[in-house]
Amino acid sequence: MSVVDGPWFDDLAVGDTFTAPAVTLDAGLHAQHRAILGDRLRLCLDETLAERVTGRPGLAYPGVVWDVAVGQSSVVTRQVVANLFYRGLRPRATPYLGDTLATSTEVVALRRVRSRPDRPERGKAVLSIVTRDQTGRVILAFDRCALLPCRDGAGPAPEAGPHVDGLFTAPSVPDVATAPDWLAQWSLKPLAPSPGGPPAAGDTFELAAGDVVSSAPELARLTVNIAAVHHDAEAAGGRRLVYGGHTIGLALSQTCRMIPGLVTVTEWFACDHVAPVFEGDTVRSRVTVRGVTPYRDGTAIAVLNTQTSVAGRGAVLDWTFAALVA
Repeated sequence: MSVVDGPWFDDLAVGDTFTAPAVTLDAGLHAQHRAILGDRLRLCLDETLAERVTGRPGLAYPGVVWDVAVGQSSVVTRQVVANLFYRGLRPRATPYLGDTLATSTEVVALRRVRSRPDRPERGKAVLSIVTRDQTGRVILAFDRCALLPCRDGAGPAPEAGPHVDGLFTAPSVPDVATAPDWLAQWSLKPLAPSPGGPPAAGDTFELAAGDVVSSAPELARLTVNIAAVHHDAEAAGGRRLVYGGHTIGLALSQTCRMIPGLVTVTEWFACDHVAPVFEGDTVRSRVTVRGVTPYRDGTAIAVLNTQTSVAGRGAVLDWTFAALVA
């Protein structure tokens, strides 16, 4: 009998590339995603408004797109211990319901983690992820870093090239963000401005009520995420881990409640999972506006830092991103 597992850290080499089944975005996928995470972006809830602003109804929710991309990349991270961070996530185009997404995942850096007598050998893998639609158009590109276990008796990690060190360190985060090219095609006048307009740099918001983390394995299945720690408590060391995108999705929903004029996410600068989340936890978020750049028709591009915590355990997510706000 053959046991299907892996790849393990020491099975990987820089340059290895993986693919997964493509996923067609449809209304059912969106409805289930919304039921789990509380998606609240106006353009993805109101098809009439989406058509007036973007030219078409059925705009795909950005959280669905990046969750599917991460799920497709989990063919590399089936044995993952934890996902540590995301870097440079940039939507390159706007997909719609009916589009089919396919993702290519390339190993771009490998580094062994220092050995400790109280745990098995591990290593970090930085993965470059590119998601395209059925026409070959690039929809999304980003890097993520996964912590993977080594096989028993693993040898030393492959040598890292001179360009690798920066991939494992936190990037500098600007207070000013530029608008992506695809946003120029949108008509922003139909967006009703929020009372008082966009937030100001330095504003801080905290949500009084939290959100319970529920339907964790269902979200992983919905987004074709096969990482064992999200499905199998034994693989996770006794308690299933929640998929990191679940925490991010709840954080985005909470951010939209604090900044109701948030129209869409235009770029991620850094996103770090600083502690695990488990089903049944209640998460709460705090948002700090790091910078605001006027855009057009009364809108602005805001740089936001959302920090999410779990009562009794502290911080679990530190996410800095840019968003179009009205």
